[in-house]
Amino acid sequence: MKMAVTIAYIVVALLLTVVVLFQKGKDPRSAGSVLGGSNETFFSKNKSNTREGFLEKLTAVLAVLFIALSIVVSLGIVK
Repeated sequence: MKMAVTIAYIVVALLLTVVVLFQKGKDPRSAGSVLGGSNETFFSKNKSNTREGFLEKLTAVLAVLFIALSIVVSLGIVK
């Protein structure tokens, strides 16, 4: 059982790394903020339906799972 938790921990860590690398950076100096672009666009209002929204949700889920598995592995709860 401990081996399965350790393998799941490694897989979640790798998936979390890949998902974070797929996300776009949120540079505050981007062209929209410098040129006074509006944040009231169709895509900003419906961000949860886009690829970026999906990646943000997936990142949050994987991060929570990673923290939970970290606690389990470090405390040795599974034998």
